[in-house]
Amino acid sequence: MRGLAWQLVKARKLAFVGAFIAILCGSAVVAACGMLMESGIRSGVPTQRYAAASVVVGGDQSIRPEGVSALEAQQVGTLPTVSGDLVGKIRSVPGVKDVVGETTFQARAVTGGGPVEVLGHNWDAAVLAPYELRDGRQPQASNEVVVDAALAGVAVGGKLDVMTTSTPVAYDVVGIAARSGQDGPAKQTGLYFTAEQADRLAGTDGRFQAIGVFADGDASAVADRVEEALKDDHVLVAAGKDRGTVEFAAVGQSRVMLMAISGSFGGIAMLVAGFVVAGTLTLAMDQRRRELALLRAIAATPKQIAKLIGSETLLVASVAAALGAGAGIFVGQGLREAFVRIGVMPEDFALSVGPIPLVVAFLLGLGVARLSAAVAARKPSRIPPTEALGEAAVERRDVGRVRTVIGLALVAGGVGLATMPLYLHTEVALAMAGMSALLAVIGVALLGPRAVTPIMWLVTAPLSKLGVTGYLAAANNRANMRRLASALTPLMLSVAFAVVNFFSQTVATAAAVQESEKVMKPDYAVTAPGGLSPEVAEAARRIDGVASAGSMVRTQVTVLTERADADRTMVAERKPALGLDRVGGSVDLAVRAGSLDDLRGNTVAVSKDEASSQGVDLGGELKLYLDDGQEARLKVVAVFDRALAYGGYALPAELARAHSTSKLDSSVLVALEPGADGAAVQAQLTRLAEEYPGLTTVGKGELGPAERGERYVQFWVNLVAVGVILGYIAIAVANTLVLSTAQRRREFALLRLVGGTRRQVIRMMRAEAGTLVGIAIAVGTLIAAVPLVLLSIGFMGTPVPSGPIGVYLGIIGFAALLGFLALGVPTRLALRAKPVDAIGMRE
Repeated sequence: MRGLAWQLVKARKLAFVGAFIAILCGSAVVAACGMLMESGIRSGVPTQRYAAASVVVGGDQSIRPEGVSALEAQQVGTLPTVSGDLVGKIRSVPGVKDVVGETTFQARAVTGGGPVEVLGHNWDAAVLAPYELRDGRQPQASNEVVVDAALAGVAVGGKLDVMTTSTPVAYDVVGIAARSGQDGPAKQTGLYFTAEQADRLAGTDGRFQAIGVFADGDASAVADRVEEALKDDHVLVAAGKDRGTVEFAAVGQSRVMLMAISGSFGGIAMLVAGFVVAGTLTLAMDQRRRELALLRAIAATPKQIAKLIGSETLLVASVAAALGAGAGIFVGQGLREAFVRIGVMPEDFALSVGPIPLVVAFLLGLGVARLSAAVAARKPSRIPPTEALGEAAVERRDVGRVRTVIGLALVAGGVGLATMPLYLHTEVALAMAGMSALLAVIGVALLGPRAVTPIMWLVTAPLSKLGVTGYLAAANNRANMRRLASALTPLMLSVAFAVVNFFSQTVATAAAVQESEKVMKPDYAVTAPGGLSPEVAEAARRIDGVASAGSMVRTQVTVLTERADADRTMVAERKPALGLDRVGGSVDLAVRAGSLDDLRGNTVAVSKDEASSQGVDLGGELKLYLDDGQEARLKVVAVFDRALAYGGYALPAELARAHSTSKLDSSVLVALEPGADGAAVQAQLTRLAEEYPGLTTVGKGELGPAERGERYVQFWVNLVAVGVILGYIAIAVANTLVLSTAQRRREFALLRLVGGTRRQVIRMMRAEAGTLVGIAIAVGTLIAAVPLVLLSIGFMGTPVPSGPIGVYLGIIGFAALLGFLALGVPTRLALRAKPVDAIGMRE
């Protein structure tokens, strides 16, 4: 069987070119996603502050409550601290030579150029980098500081103003230190204080950001022993390249995001790959009807036909998947560069290139090809021998009952998912918009001729009256509904997939901006890079004409949601949240029960959607995890409606600050008394910058949604993902159309032999291409419009989706160009041969 399969593949190269390219590209995308996922598990960035330490112990950065799998654990936003008592415990571990605890806090050094964001540490921890004195001495008093040499304009004997959570304090510069033995620029600038002063400024009560361990021997072995000794203390023990995870919070966050992106991206890529390969193979099998019918007529069994098609496909797929897995390395590098540019991962976050993703991509490519071959072989293998040659002569238009039922079910499922934004205003509803379009496209593809026939008769009725070429184009389309449906599906998918994924993001962004304007109603907002002291709100309240001045802290929380599965497993989800204090009328979350004025102590306000999801109501208790991973049980004191712009949770500002890295407010919201002089108040607010350098006062409407930065990243992540998958779909479209056109050489030759000219054949194919492209654009747009209109109604209250019309025109323009080129080029190539020679060519 393999020998026969190989002979048929060699004889039918063109029939397998489409499947070969589709499998190659699909395997490349899956391999790239696999490398990104492996990078999320194993890769990281080089450490800087802990380069001299053999082992680093930090707080557990993952939030993994009971019932949540390790792969679904969430990453903290604020690095947690560890108890100072662990120093003695680690010191007693065999192989440990020395132990040093590091205190870290965010600060701002006020220089001639304005505030500069820096990190403050205890001088004892300088040895972990190591930082060595280049001038002066170490700090010995609470008013002394050693300054990083990277901070310009500072010298020993001078003064340096340092801000933490209050007004600047002047310190005597007693030393200048620099990193030793490390190449490249530092990511952070450090200030070093006495241990007591650093602990006081950090407010950590003797707890450390990290503990550095110097090993006497093999660092890996010591790390294992330290981890065993601290197994009950919920800490992270890191050695080698993993030390950067303890130092940089962004590393852990990048890992979680990479795993989530690559998992969902890879899943969609596999779904699209299977869909495209199955369509390509089905088209190829339809074009081999005579050949397969002849095999059935000479006593080949259905099992033998199916086995032959499977063997042919595996021969082609094994080569294509191997080449695709190798090409995935380059695709992975390209995705890494794209994700670095949009902020998903640090620039020095390495891409792991190991054998596992490549092998998995190869095996998945073979699996998808084998499954697609089974689908494509189903009908050819079941043709009765007595009907075989008749079946081969005329294309059948009917679609099996099972396929029809599945197609209708998928279309109905797509419509059902599209309605979700009408009653659920969350990220889940946003994600369902894209999924609904994908299900609808697959459903229409399964319906095949049943879905295309009424549209085609409607379109071809006027086309058949447009002269000879129009009549021929209409007749061809009506007679070859299966071929048309196979060619139509990937083009329709490209339009629907691109439109719904792009415009769902623009609708969500516009809805967030629209809701932000309704939520944020301060007359002025005071902000500063890196945050501002809670004292600013107090100072603003003392200004004449100010009715209220409240703190707002932007933070995140992690909540548990029960899955609707048989095991009732739990999933941890990270959600944006606000910390609020005395905001008065500056914030309008459309509270439906309770009051935001009751946000004090261990309390929380939740949106109606989150309250429903968590099964809580006013007065109930909600369990969640704060930004540093600390568990909290909070009383629900308010339920509100507006959650899209700033998240579904509101905490007391003091609670949000206490569990953040900076311990600062994000902004202060100022509302004026009726009749107050706004210009005078603004002038007073601006003068606060004399006490708190770096403050900026903005007017009404200039405070954007809390998720704008995250939405920006998410938008570009989706755009990159859509771009890669669209590139794959475009290749599939070209494959399908070129294959379907190239196999019509004998048809073109016959038309020319009976009197048709070369120009008439070309015009006929242009008419067919116009019909195909027009239907694909119309149906693809309709499929995308259903979820987008419902999303826009649910999120914005209007049926018109927000977004630039130029992007839509670009999408359909690209689809049209692709369709015309993929049909036009092979047509011209096929017409180069003489009709007498072409009519005798093998199919």
